[in-house]
Amino acid sequence: MTSSLSRSRAWLLFALLCAAGIFNAMDRPIIAILKPDMSAEFGWSDADFGRLAAVTQFAAALSYLFTGWMIDRLGVRRSMVAGVTAWSLAAAVHGWAMTGWQVVAARVGLGATEAVQTPLTIKTVATLFGPRLRSLAIGAGTLIGAAGTITLPFFIPVLAAAWGWRGALIFAGAGGFVVLALWWIAARGVVFDDAAEDPALDYADGAAPYGPILLERRTWAIVVAKALSDATWWLLNFWLPDFYRRELGLSTEQLGLPLAIAFLGSGLGALLAGWVSGRLMARGWAPARVRAAVMLVSALVVAPVPVILRIDSYWAVTVMMGLVLAGHQGFSLSIFGTITDVVPRSKVGRVTAFGAFCGNLGGVAIVWVTGAVLSAGGGYTPLFVFAGASYLLGFAWLRMMMPAVPRAKA
Repeated sequence: MTSSLSRSRAWLLFALLCAAGIFNAMDRPIIAILKPDMSAEFGWSDADFGRLAAVTQFAAALSYLFTGWMIDRLGVRRSMVAGVTAWSLAAAVHGWAMTGWQVVAARVGLGATEAVQTPLTIKTVATLFGPRLRSLAIGAGTLIGAAGTITLPFFIPVLAAAWGWRGALIFAGAGGFVVLALWWIAARGVVFDDAAEDPALDYADGAAPYGPILLERRTWAIVVAKALSDATWWLLNFWLPDFYRRELGLSTEQLGLPLAIAFLGSGLGALLAGWVSGRLMARGWAPARVRAAVMLVSALVVAPVPVILRIDSYWAVTVMMGLVLAGHQGFSLSIFGTITDVVPRSKVGRVTAFGAFCGNLGGVAIVWVTGAVLSAGGGYTPLFVFAGASYLLGFAWLRMMMPAVPRAKA
């Protein structure tokens, strides 16, 4: 933990970072919720929408190869300023998009700048908190993000009715700048110890941006598991509103409650997994054992997702989807916790970013395939079967590939 920082101030800085992340993440639910309006304006089909989502995801994936290295070089303070400024400007640019190609260009810019958020969050957690608090911090951050996502389906239609979908994205950009100003005030006088190194965890020679990281077995253990699980996350993140329209016959105005319940489950799942992880460590469980236990339980929670397609009850489908997203966040939190346990602090940004790069490639593939499958009349069945198996496959891969390594020091 940064030596000049009290615990309460550390939590405040982290909460403001997470609040900035809410505005970072607004673009995806905005686009998904307003899909009918945008499709009508630009003449997009399901396949076109899938390609738009894939292009955005691909831009983010490529950007992760740079952002992780940048964050490790710049540190928490300068990365926060650069990142929030970049993604807020990129969101605001949507206000000038008047053609389909201009929307695509704006989405590429936003996808690329959004890629700062994940490695910056994990780097901040590794810098501000000791091992026992890191899972709880990641879980709390996810809950804060989910709280923002929960409110979006309710007020996005209101914003869109008043200002259009472009205005909603401009709002996201303006909100990011407001939070950044608050963070800057709260961080005044803080010295971030984000370059501290544990020699026992070092990845050989750290001079090259990615070379030592890519040669590490533990890196590949993490990133492949993340790619498998993230594919399901992006499937639901982009296509859940469409699923509710097709399967439950909901209108845009009726999406608010089921989406809110789904993302509330996401946030509560992360918080619960973080709290349980911290409690088990306090009782003497080794971090590796804690991560494995939480990860396996989370994978088993997601596994029944194909059953949702055979349920006719609105409330049963809604609650089960919340459980599925809770399972995802418990799994994801354990992967990020593993990174903070086994990766030296000076390389956390790069390993996290490379994992996010691979996760986003999985997202590119799944959103593109989903659009094609739905356009061909295949429905959600093959997609949900894959989703149910992806976490168990990721868990098995991580357990098989992760070598025994010492955990990072506080």
